[in-house]
Formats: sequence, structure tokens, C-alpha cells
Amino acid sequence: MARSLLVSEEKLVPRSIQEMSMDDDEPPSQYLVKGNSFGSKEDSSILIPIPIIDVSLLSSQSELEKLRSALSSAGCFQAIGHGMSTSYLDKVREIAKQFFALPVEEKQKYARAPNESEGYGNDRVVSENQVLDWSYRLTLRVFPKEKRRLALWPENPSDFSETLEEFSSKVKSMMDYLLKSMARSLNLKEGSFLDQFGKQSLLQARVNFYPRCSRPDLVLGVKPHTDRSGITTLLQDKEVEGLQVLIDDKWVNVPTIPDALVVNLGDQMQIMSNGIFKSPMHRVVTNTKKLRMSIAIFNEPEPENDIGPVEGLINETRPRLYRNVNNYGDINYRCYQEGKIALETVKIAD
Repeated sequence: MARSLLVSEEKLVPRSIQEMSMDDDEPPSQYLVKGNSFGSKEDSSILIPIPIIDVSLLSSQSELEKLRSALSSAGCFQAIGHGMSTSYLDKVREIAKQFFALPVEEKQKYARAPNESEGYGNDRVVSENQVLDWSYRLTLRVFPKEKRRLALWPENPSDFSETLEEFSSKVKSMMDYLLKSMARSLNLKEGSFLDQFGKQSLLQARVNFYPRCSRPDLVLGVKPHTDRSGITTLLQDKEVEGLQVLIDDKWVNVPTIPDALVVNLGDQMQIMSNGIFKSPMHRVVTNTKKLRMSIAIFNEPEPENDIGPVEGLINETRPRLYRNVNNYGDINYRCYQEGKIALETVKIAD
């Protein structure tokens, strides 16, 4: 299996994205978004604002109502007041940039295996027909700590591992607080969502690199998708924008705010909230001028845990929308590569 997958990847990608980017090559057909279910949506010409939530004010009813409104409409927001300074976030951005600036041979020490997602590399190929993303990723399991694959954690820059672990821990604390706040915003017990994640919830970090692309009109950094997680936090590039969220059938740019963290919900939170909170469709566009980086932290329930709509959110006027499910991450990933909507596969038929 691993060998055949490796062969298919070599056939699909004869030259690396980095080489094609440096030479301003015309991207090969495997990267062209054509006939994709979500590829024809036009950009928003109207500036639809992305909500801004002050995490430090979520003890107040007014900020809590803002949180509920943001997550039941856009499904995402820019988080400020999280206790991490701009200079600290710049330090986190810098270690990512330093890693990507290393020689290819050095980065390849941490290459992912062909049939696995952890490590450094491009898309994992699951279908010969999939459209490939114009990006590199370094994906690492952070928690549970005993499940880390330390051989894939870069030793260069020397403070990479320490910085990533510290940042992930800070983000996890913020996520836990947000999950409690989300429950309170729906008049539920604080642990209604958090308890479904379990004591061994998965926290995964993904450092994303988007090289320059000669055809941003035809090629995406990341295809349109919804996240497999319960909740995702993204540290954006300080200078280069690229993240877009689908709101009211329009692709809306998520602006860069140096001290903000973008928070968006994943499919598993839409399931737990019985469809009240949204898992937004989003994508990353490419550009011709600058490299872009970002760091995403994904938090999802223990894979073996059964997750489902909270009982307090099911009633006569709002019946159960989703069946209970486990190992949802596997369902989401395959649907993502096949251009399907994963949530539709776990929805209860009318």
C-alpha cells in the first residue's frame, strides 16, 4: 500500500512546488481547480466584516451573545484579549519562517511517510482525481504528549520544539475556555461540549507554507473544505493575506490582525451543537508576489469517543440533525479529497 501510494505521488508531482515557484512555471493540471464543487464561487466585492471577540470579556453577557451570534452565522471570529502579546506571536511566526528557510535536504529529514499525514510534505494522495494544494505542511501531533512522534519534530531552529509546545499549550487553554463559553452562550452546562472531547483529546499543529504561484486565478493554496476538528485556531501571516471564508455564498477575505488569532469551528462542533453553530467552508488563495505562512492548531475529540448533538439542544422544534459518530476525522479527510461535504454523510435523513 505505502509503495503504490508513493509511486502515485511521484507520478502526480514530477517537480516540487518550490522548484516550480522559483522558476515561475505554469502549474501542471493536477493543481488546477476546474469543475470543483466549490471552485466557481466568486470573491466578495462587498467587505463583510469578520467578527472580533475579546476573550477576556466573555464573562460578560454582551460578549457572550456576540460569540453565539458569530458562531451561528459566520462560524468564525478573530480572537483578541487572549493573553498572548504581539511580540510573542511574532516569535512563533519567526520559528516557522526559519524552518521553511532551511535547505530542502534539512527539511526532508522530517518528511512524512507516503501513507501518513504527520511530518513535512505536500498533500497525501488518496485519489488519482484529487486537485492538489499549492502548499507545504509540517504536521505534528502535540497532545496527548505520549503520542508525539519526536523524530518528526525539527531540531533546527533549536528552539522550534520548545516554542511550538508552549504556543500549543496556550492555545489549548484558550480553546477550553472558549468551549465552556460556547456552552454558556446556549444556556448549557459548561462541560457540555468539552466533556465530549475527553481527557485525551487530540491537539495537532500544522505549519503551512504557500510559495508564490504564477497562476493564482487557477490554483489554490488549500482547496475549499471544512475542518475535521471540533475547534481550530490559526495564527496568520503578519503581512500576507490568503484565508477566505464562505459567507452568504461569497468568498470573504479574513484580514490579518497582528495580535489576533482566527478561531473557526470544525464539523464536530456543528454536530455537537445540533447545527446551531456552523463549521465554515474556507480556502486559501495563492499570490504571485510573496510566500505566505500560517500556523493552525486543531483540537478534536478522542477518535474512539462517540460524539453527537447535546441532548439539551434537541427538541420538537429542532429535532436531532446528526447521528452519533466516532473517528470522524477519517470521514472528513476522504470527503475533502473527493470534493464532497463530510457533514452530509452523517446527517439524519428527513
